[in-house]
Amino acid sequence: MTTQSFKKKIIQTNGAPAAIGTYSQAVKVGTTVYLSGQIGLDPDTMQMVDSIEAQIHRVFTNLKAVAEAAGGSLNDLVKLNIFLTDLAHFALVNTIMVEYFSQPFPARAVVGVASLPRAALIEADGVMEILG
Repeated sequence: MTTQSFKKKIIQTNGAPAAIGTYSQAVKVGTTVYLSGQIGLDPDTMQMVDSIEAQIHRVFTNLKAVAEAAGGSLNDLVKLNIFLTDLAHFALVNTIMVEYFSQPFPARAVVGVASLPRAALIEADGVMEILG
C-alpha cells in the first residue's frame, strides 16, 4: 500500500472572525482551498450582526476576506454551501449573492437547518480552486 503525503497550509486573516472552535478559517492543499463555515459575526467585535440582510452581507464579506487571505477571490469558489434556518430567505440570499459573485457562479447547495451556532440565521462555506 502506498501512502501519499500532502502539505496543507492553514489560512488565517483578521478580516474574518477568529475560529470559535477547533477548526481553521481555511485550509489550502495544492491549489484547492477549503473555507470553513462563516456566520454573521463581525470580526472586530465578535458579535453577531442584527438582521438577516446584515448577516448575509457579513457572511459573504467574511468569506471574501478568507478567500483573499488564501490568494484568491470569491470568484475562485467552485462550490458554495449555504445553510439557512428559514428557507423563506432563499430569494434574499440570491439577490445579495450577485453583489459578491459574478458569472459563472459556483456550484451551490442551500439547505434548511434547525439551528446554527450563535443563533445565526445563515452560514456558508465553500471550496475554492486557485490556479497559477
